[in-house]
Amino acid sequence: MNVVVLGASDKTDRYSYKAVKMLADKGHKPLPIHPVLKNIEGLPVYARIQEITEPIHTITIYVSAENSIKMSSDLLVSGATRVIFNPGSENPVLAAQLQKKGIEVLEACTLVMLSTGQF
Repeated sequence: MNVVVLGASDKTDRYSYKAVKMLADKGHKPLPIHPVLKNIEGLPVYARIQEITEPIHTITIYVSAENSIKMSSDLLVSGATRVIFNPGSENPVLAAQLQKKGIEVLEACTLVMLSTGQF
């Protein structure tokens, strides 16, 4: 499954870095998004969601509501079927817009979901 990690980091103590690693370890294809980084753990990093040409199943968000709202148009046309707002990234306005488009929205921890087989 192709999974966008919005707000991916190359800092090993960050949850978004751990999500990239765990997604790969669990057999998913992480597609990290960061405006400056070029690779994380050998994976190419995209500056924007629109650069991804593969179908996107899930977007897991690790940026603040202030930052995610700036990317709302990209999120709404991404083709993703599910968006996960990780703790600290909750955005009720964007969540409502996504749900209105028929996209499943979760407020959950991607790492917990992966660890417990709920992903």
